[in-house]
Amino acid sequence: MEYEERYLHLGEPIDVDAHVICEYRVKTDLKMTTAAAAIATEQSTGTWTKLSTLKEDNFLRRSGKVMAIEGDLTTIAYPVEDFSLDIGGVPQILSVIAGNLFGLEPLRKVRLEDVEFPKSMLKEFKGPKFGVEGLRSILKRPKKPLVGTIVKPKIGLTPQETAEYVYEAGMGGLTNGKDDETLSNQSFCPMEDRVVAIAEALDRVRSETGHVMIFAINVSTNGHQILEVAERAQELGATQLMVDVLTCGFGAVQVLAEDPSIKLPIHVHRTMHGAMTRDPEHGINMKVFAKLTRMVGGDALHVGTFGVGKMKGAAREDLANRDACLTSEVPYRRTMPVASGGVHPGMLKRLVEIAGLDLQMQAGGGVSGHPRGVRGGAMAMAQAVDAATAGIDLREYAKDHEELGEALRKWGVA
Repeated sequence: MEYEERYLHLGEPIDVDAHVICEYRVKTDLKMTTAAAAIATEQSTGTWTKLSTLKEDNFLRRSGKVMAIEGDLTTIAYPVEDFSLDIGGVPQILSVIAGNLFGLEPLRKVRLEDVEFPKSMLKEFKGPKFGVEGLRSILKRPKKPLVGTIVKPKIGLTPQETAEYVYEAGMGGLTNGKDDETLSNQSFCPMEDRVVAIAEALDRVRSETGHVMIFAINVSTNGHQILEVAERAQELGATQLMVDVLTCGFGAVQVLAEDPSIKLPIHVHRTMHGAMTRDPEHGINMKVFAKLTRMVGGDALHVGTFGVGKMKGAAREDLANRDACLTSEVPYRRTMPVASGGVHPGMLKRLVEIAGLDLQMQAGGGVSGHPRGVRGGAMAMAQAVDAATAGIDLREYAKDHEELGEALRKWGVA
């Protein structure tokens, strides 16, 4: 590596307002100084050999800088000038902080653990339109956690069957529902028909009980179509939109969040994240995706189940994801953290104890798999949230709430 020493600035002061600062975990047979310099080189001004075109002023202004090395962790700072926000946006940000470095031959494994953006970059993004407070206002639920469901099976139901599921869930007291990540516009459940049927079901719930429930319609699609699809869903009565952020791209969320024609909150699903986040030594920490999702305007984001549910994930990392959604250190509304994946009523008190009240907990099989069906499952979830909010033991609360009792007998208590 030709420029190794020139990229090393260990222990030197840095202007944090003029740099994007990244932390990488590196597994390599090389010296860590060489490995860290390889990342800084590849992601900024250098390459594998000496360049005749790299001038001194260009190098000094725009090269990545290795600021620290502690064990297998290295901190690298990239000048703000290296980023293009008016056209490049988050796609270009990721190409710098999480680009070719993963293919560098000298590195056996490398993981982007964290990123910090300067205020000058943060102000170029608007963040959520609604966030935690906006969702609570819509749902008239100022303090309790939100409680929802994912329609199961994830594919196969007709629009009317889906709407009946939503109606039963709303009558059981749930605040939220959503399509699953693979449901789009299949012939057995066309999106437009589904939106209309679900809107009617939500209206029925409200007219019969006064209870407010919203449902996230999956509008994930090609980049040139997503705004049109979202506008059509909104026109037909959708109450929330859902985007698969990693398959669609962060720009898909941003265009919906920032377009004035879209008046609905955006629920962000993280499907495919495990391909990049699961290996603790290689890929990208989910916390990075959480920060970017909040920047581009996601109102709610799946963050994990804090080591309690079916999805792989350590409680420590899931809590860091939650913190990225809720921290006051960035100039945006707070994104609602969502716990989803193998959730059932017996888990809810533990989830609240770990993650707090600003949380949306949602169950698929944990609702539709209840012995009394969807309504019974929804009631059990709502009862579990009431118990968790009040700090009452679930088994004790279940003595006076049959639906919760049946759920606990079937799935147990976490």
